[in-house]
Amino acid sequence: MKLDFYRGKRVFVTGHTGFKGAWLCRMLVNAGAEVTGYSLPAPTEPSLFSMADLEGRMNSVIGDIRDFEHLKRVFEEARPEIVLHLAAQPIVRDSYNDPRYTYETNVMGTVNILECVRLSSTVQSVLNVTTDKVYHNNEWEWGYRETEPLDGFDPYSNSKSCSELVTHSYKNSFFATDLPAVSTARAGNVIGGGDFAHDRIIPDCVRAVQKGYDIVVRNPHSTRPYQHVLEPLFAYLMIAQKQYEDATYADWYNVGPDDCDCLTTGDLVTLFCEKWSDKVKWVNKWVGGPHEANFLKLDCSKLKSRFGWAPRWHISEAIEKTVEWTRTYLSGGDIPAVMDKQIDEFLEENHV
Repeated sequence: MKLDFYRGKRVFVTGHTGFKGAWLCRMLVNAGAEVTGYSLPAPTEPSLFSMADLEGRMNSVIGDIRDFEHLKRVFEEARPEIVLHLAAQPIVRDSYNDPRYTYETNVMGTVNILECVRLSSTVQSVLNVTTDKVYHNNEWEWGYRETEPLDGFDPYSNSKSCSELVTHSYKNSFFATDLPAVSTARAGNVIGGGDFAHDRIIPDCVRAVQKGYDIVVRNPHSTRPYQHVLEPLFAYLMIAQKQYEDATYADWYNVGPDDCDCLTTGDLVTLFCEKWSDKVKWVNKWVGGPHEANFLKLDCSKLKSRFGWAPRWHISEAIEKTVEWTRTYLSGGDIPAVMDKQIDEFLEENHV
């Protein structure tokens, strides 16, 4: 795969103002793509999107994925060839507080973007980004495969399971015998510089060290697949490119790290402390809250066998890159430069 495939391609990205969206748009803009983003205002303050020097280099449209008429107008003006759907309400605990909004955004938002695709004559490739939490979680010690039942427990996870099913239905009903090629990508937990979301472990670590506090870990024994944000983004672009060129690549794909990078939250925070400073420590403190999965892994053999793909940065390197970015931010350094440096390093290691 070469990112210069995207040079001159018209790409529509939903959720572009979010953490993953900002990194993705930086990659696409650097590659020479004509990018239109459609999203609510950045979900955090500070905002990675505002730091990433993207405003003048892409068409950034602020809009609600639930507003079909507005989305449709923007979509028709953009005339995209490739659609990358990332817009979502992504926080498990928030989904308990406002399940209706979560379902409206994650389910009807998917319906709305796929309806725009159905009415379009230009789209060749579509990727819907969901989550590793779409599966019915039996707390198994082995990874879930794409053939396992979909049935997320909490409103966030379940709404993303529904988003998968919506995508399957549209694909079977409207895109089965013709373009566009449509896939979903079920990604594991991502870390990296510029994630300022609440209720996520690495941003919580950064906020604690900023204030000189101990890091509070509410569930240190839960096991998750962790990967640097560039890992799934590279996979998304790879899938979108391959199915653009050959529609037989369209399918459902797990995107996650190797087993060695599926670790407990406690081990992850310990690693962060080691990379940051020997003066930083964490404490085990349950602060209450609703049900969340304790053990979750993905089997990514399909992605590996079909594309020859493999993750490049193991968790130690992912934490190092996150710490490097964060130190740049805290010292008032050049954020676009450190983003481009890490993107270039990642792509060089993938021989792109």
